[in-house]
Amino acid sequence: MGRFTRNVLARASGGSVALSQLWPGRTDRLIIAPHDLRTADTTRAAEIYAGRFVFAGKIVNCHGRSIFDLEPPSEDWEVALLGFGWLRHLRAADTALTRANARALVDDWISNPAGKRPLARRADVLARRVISLLSQAPLVLNDTDGKFYRRYLRALSRDIRYLRYTMLDIPDGVPRLQVLIALCYASLCLANQARHIRSTSRKLSDELQRQILPDGGHISRNPGALIELLIDLLPLRQTFAARNIPPPPALLNAIDRMMPMLRFFRHGDGSFALFNGMSSTPSDLLATLLAYDDTHGVPMANMPHSGFQRLDAGQTALIMDTGPSPPSNVSHDAHAGCLSFELSSGPSRIVINCGMPTTGRDNWRPFARTTAAHSTLTYNETSSCQFVELSAMKRLLHGALIVSGPANVESYRELVQNGTLLTTSHDGYVHRFGVVHHRLLMISHDGSRIDGEDSLSPPVSGRLKGNDADFAVRFHLHPAVKASRLSDARGVMLVLPSRDVWTFEALDDKVDLEDSVFLAGNDGPRRTAQIVIRGNARQTPSIRWSFVRSPGSASLTNARRNARREPELPL
Repeated sequence: MGRFTRNVLARASGGSVALSQLWPGRTDRLIIAPHDLRTADTTRAAEIYAGRFVFAGKIVNCHGRSIFDLEPPSEDWEVALLGFGWLRHLRAADTALTRANARALVDDWISNPAGKRPLARRADVLARRVISLLSQAPLVLNDTDGKFYRRYLRALSRDIRYLRYTMLDIPDGVPRLQVLIALCYASLCLANQARHIRSTSRKLSDELQRQILPDGGHISRNPGALIELLIDLLPLRQTFAARNIPPPPALLNAIDRMMPMLRFFRHGDGSFALFNGMSSTPSDLLATLLAYDDTHGVPMANMPHSGFQRLDAGQTALIMDTGPSPPSNVSHDAHAGCLSFELSSGPSRIVINCGMPTTGRDNWRPFARTTAAHSTLTYNETSSCQFVELSAMKRLLHGALIVSGPANVESYRELVQNGTLLTTSHDGYVHRFGVVHHRLLMISHDGSRIDGEDSLSPPVSGRLKGNDADFAVRFHLHPAVKASRLSDARGVMLVLPSRDVWTFEALDDKVDLEDSVFLAGNDGPRRTAQIVIRGNARQTPSIRWSFVRSPGSASLTNARRNARREPELPL
C-alpha cells in the first residue's frame, strides 16, 4: 500500500484526510477531505465499472454511453446519481482501475450539459454533491494532472457559489440544514473559502437551534431526520477539530441532544418506529452512529418537545406519538398518526404503523400519510390531518403540506399499582366532527400485558356534528407475526418469530382480521394483516382491548385464558 493510500484510509485528526502533501503548490486550495461515515460496498464498484448503476431499486445499463445522458427511471434514482454518494463504493475498492473509473465519471459530469438539468441544481442534491466531491477528493484526484485538478476545483467552486449566493428556493427542514452543512464543509476544506467559516458556522448554529428541539428531536417529527443529519454532523465536528478550529457550541449541543433519540425510537430488533415519513431503518448507518454514543444508557421515557412517549417494561417496548402536527412548512412528510403506537416484545415487532417505502414513495405517499395507515382510531374514514390537495398548490409548496391537524394533544403518564398508565387525547376531529379522541394505555410492570381504551366524546360545551359517527380502531401487525382469529370473534392469537404467543382481545366488541401492507420493508412493500374493531360513537363511544403474553406455554388455551382476564385500568 502506497503512501497516498495510507493517508486516504487513515482517519487523521478523527476522520479527516489532510491533503497538504498530495498536490505540491496547490495546498492553498483543497487542504482537507472530511470522512464519509456512509457504508461502502466493493461489489457496487464492480457494477459501476461494468456500466450498471443501481440506485433506489432501479437499474440502468449505460452500454458505453454517458450515464448522464440517459433518461433516469425515477426521480429517486436521479437524485442518487447526481448526489455522487456512490463514489464511496469506488473508494472502497481502492484499485488503480476504480480510481481511474471515478475520475472518468467525474470528468464526464463536469463536461456534460446534463449539469444544467433542474434536479442537478435542487438544493438537497447540490448539497449532497458538494459534500461527496469534497470527501471523495483523494479518490478522484490521486495521480491526476494539474489540468484536471483545476477543472475539478472550478466545478466544485461553481456548485458552492450557487449554494451560497444564488437565491435558491430551499424547502425548510432537513434540506436547509444540508445546504448549511455543505457550506460549512466547503469553508473548512477549501483554503480560499476560509473567510466564510465564521458566517457559515453562525448560520448553521442558528438553524440547528431552531430545528433541533430541546429533547433532541427534529421539528419535522420524523425519526429518520436524526440519522440523515447526524451522518453529516459527526464528520463536520471532526473536520473542525482537524483544522484546529473549535466547533460551534450549537453543533456540539445538537449532537449531544440527538444521540439519545436514536435509542428512544429503536425497537428490540434495531428498527426505528415508523412515524412521520420514517421508512426502513438503515442498519449500517445506525450502527455507525451508535458507535459515537458514549452514554449507552436506557432510552428516556418522555420526549415532551418532540411529542413522543416510550413505555418499557421487561422485554416489552411501546412507543407512541403524543404530539401535534409539525409546523406546516416542515410537514412535507408528516403523517396523520396522532396517538398511534408501535409495540415490540424482545426482538419481535408486533404492532406497527405502515411506514413509508424507501423507493416509489409517490405511489404510496397518499395512503401512507392517512390515519388509517396507523395503529390508532380513524373517525368517519377521515384522517386527523388535512393535506393540500390541489396539484398547483402542491407544485408551489413542493409537496402536500398539512393545512390542519391536531393542535391540542394532551399526554400524562403516572405509575399506578398495576403498572404505568398513559392518558392521552387529541382534537384533530373537533373542527369537522365535534369529537375528541381519548386513548388510555397501561403496561404492566413485567411488560406481559397492555390494556387500552379508545373513546370518543364531544369537547366541553360541544356536541357531535353530522349523522355519520362510525369509527375504526386499527392495529397493524408486522409481517413476521402469524395472526389467527379466535372462534369467539373477539380476539386474535399472535405467534411471534420467537415462538412467543400474545393474544389480543376486545372485551365487548367484534374483532376483524383484515389485509394490510407493511411499506417500510427493506425489500419493498409486503402484505400483512391488521386487527380492526369498528363502532359508532353515538352507540358505543368506548372500546376496551388488551394484548397479553402467554406465560411459558404457547398453547391457544393459555393464550385465551390470559386474554379473558378483566383489564385493570383505573377508569
